[in-house]
Amino acid sequence: MIKFIGRTLLGLSALLASVVWAGYADDRAEIENTSNRYMVAVDAGDIETVMSTWADDGELVWVFGTEHGKDAIRKAMSGFGGARYEAVAKDATWRQRTRHQIINHVIDVKGDTAKSTAYWFAMTNKSPQGDIQFLYMGHYADELVKRNGKWLFKSRKVYNESRDNRKLWYPELGEIDPRTRKPPQQ
Repeated sequence: MIKFIGRTLLGLSALLASVVWAGYADDRAEIENTSNRYMVAVDAGDIETVMSTWADDGELVWVFGTEHGKDAIRKAMSGFGGARYEAVAKDATWRQRTRHQIINHVIDVKGDTAKSTAYWFAMTNKSPQGDIQFLYMGHYADELVKRNGKWLFKSRKVYNESRDNRKLWYPELGEIDPRTRKPPQQ
């Protein structure tokens, strides 16, 4: 009888652990998908999909300033990426583009909130010869919330390491101060 109870408890513990890990894996996959959906929609000029990734009270901090709330984010993003107006000849059969890539997601989930960091870079074929060139690189520092079963950006800090908001080092990425070779003081 004791062996039976022990095996039953062990089996229930394993089942509970698998449910917990499956929930974490699902959340992580959804968060990464939210980030990817945002990035693809920015390049496509699909402002509705871009906005579907944001919480109503979201905050975007990027090279052009800080946008508070969905209305301000929509206004700012409506003139960015693929949403920016571009004159295209009526008989055109192709056009040059910029594409953003996002990689190396590090995601920490705590209930209905999460923090994520990821690297990004942009490349384009908008050159006289149409070859591919790298434009920018940087990283995201995101805070997300789960509302009505959907992960949304609560805060997205876009660090463009090629532009105005670049820094000597990024402690949020685990970088150490290159002058002292010591980790940040906590």
